[in-house]
Amino acid sequence: MYVVSTPIGNLGDITYRSVETLRAVSLIAAEDTRRSRILLNHYQIDTPLSSYNSYNKIKKGPDLIARLNQGDDIALVSDAGTPGISDPLYHLVQLALEEDIEVISIPGPSAVLAALTVSGLPMDRFRFEGFLPRKKRRKKTIEELAQHSETVVMFESPQRIEKTLGELKEVFGNRKAALTRELTKMHEEVLRGGLEDLYKASQGRKYKGEITLVISGNPIKRKHKET
Repeated sequence: MYVVSTPIGNLGDITYRSVETLRAVSLIAAEDTRRSRILLNHYQIDTPLSSYNSYNKIKKGPDLIARLNQGDDIALVSDAGTPGISDPLYHLVQLALEEDIEVISIPGPSAVLAALTVSGLPMDRFRFEGFLPRKKRRKKTIEELAQHSETVVMFESPQRIEKTLGELKEVFGNRKAALTRELTKMHEEVLRGGLEDLYKASQGRKYKGEITLVISGNPIKRKHKET
């Protein structure tokens, strides 16, 4: 089974090896077949697609493992970027390893690393949180994150970003941060500044596209670790 990274926006970011792999396998297990079809059509890849996501993973997982055991090669892809990060696709990797099926990584784009590299914040150590809890443990999670010395990276939807920034600035204070969206796309945008600045800039604004936030770590604890 091949774990294949795909572009996070710009279709030109896919690697030669990823294209070759997607063409060579018997089946592509995709988080969203409609989104993956756009990529496949662009590169004239006619490999069959099958959906594999959080809604059908319990039912579809054993079927895909059966095909792998029969000798088929399968490529695993997410909506965008590297599979297994803030999506359920790691579940299939676990099933494959339990069956002693070889799992091969075809590395490539990652929204986490793309955001970190343009944030201007320390990259030597970072903590990836994914999406914050909607309700349960949300405040507790934010308070815990504020204590870490490492740079914090998280995803957020455009519908919730203003609310989230308001909550973050209340707990983190006015720490340096970067708000990135539409990375690698035509309307790529990176906003840098304190959390209070980003909150003010986001008030009443309607963003499009998934957002990746990068926030500097706890300065006191970071200084203590460095000394």
